[in-house]
Amino acid sequence: MAKKKNVKRASTHPKKASRPILSPILRRFHHWAEEIQLGRKKPYVFAYHIIGERITRFLPFFKDLSVNLRKSGIKISFKAYVSFTIFMSMLVSVSIMILIPTILIVTLGLPFLSSFIFGLGGSLFAGGITMTIFYAYPIYRADNLKRNLESDLSFTTGYMAILAGAGVPPDRIFRSLAELNAPPAVADEAKNIVRDVELFGADIFSALESSSDRVPSERFKELLEGFIATVHSGGGLTKYLRDRSGQYMKLKRIALQRFSDALAILAEFYVTMLVAGSLILVVMLAVMAILGGGTGLFDPRLLLYLLAYIGIPIGSVVFLIILDIISPRR
Repeated sequence: MAKKKNVKRASTHPKKASRPILSPILRRFHHWAEEIQLGRKKPYVFAYHIIGERITRFLPFFKDLSVNLRKSGIKISFKAYVSFTIFMSMLVSVSIMILIPTILIVTLGLPFLSSFIFGLGGSLFAGGITMTIFYAYPIYRADNLKRNLESDLSFTTGYMAILAGAGVPPDRIFRSLAELNAPPAVADEAKNIVRDVELFGADIFSALESSSDRVPSERFKELLEGFIATVHSGGGLTKYLRDRSGQYMKLKRIALQRFSDALAILAEFYVTMLVAGSLILVVMLAVMAILGGGTGLFDPRLLLYLLAYIGIPIGSVVFLIILDIISPRR
């Protein structure tokens, strides 16, 4: 009986020894999972808690991202966004590293070494693409905000000119803009100006200077700087805003004409590459599959599947992104 008790103690001793080590880790991960599930902790906060203190050495590589992140209007700190970018890149790389070899071995019956090489290449490619997407997203948001601001400037300055002609003071002009439902981009920036004045205690001109440093649009920045200079110099604010409104209306007409020309060229490229080109490739690969040409990765059926399920959708998405980039907002 004594030997049996000693054996039971020896068998349960490692479990008891490991509990103090594993229990805090498991409780911490369980707590994070519950907070993410309940929405109390955002994914980027979770990423910052995991790797935020370990990425200080990598921050100089993302120094351009800090400016774009501030101008994009994304309400995330620079270090948290970099942590989330690196975390998602690692997560996608590991997932692809497991997924691609599994698919190649199970479906195509490729050897383990070849599947591992393709998985490694796909993992590095997916990680790089993920990093590029997260790096470019603030640039896209900043450019989108810029186009939204500039497309509404002709109407915004006209509205401001009416208020200035009625004798409304500068702070009330931007408060009135903040209360408008449209245009939304200008209204959001006006809300930030009102917030700086009423909540942070800044004067209207300091708030306008901060806004001009923050916005990604050079035209909106020039409008605010001209607004400040006109008020300080005692010039005619109504005349200044009316002149700006006419100038922005002319620029808007020119932008619409350029977009019409670019849209015609883009439509020709789309028809040539993704309609006629894809049809030619499909017919060619179908004929090759009937004749039995190609083996392994150069199997016409595999290439046909890649073209139909990967190539054409990705090409269409790229064209949609280009169209969204060049298109005016209003």
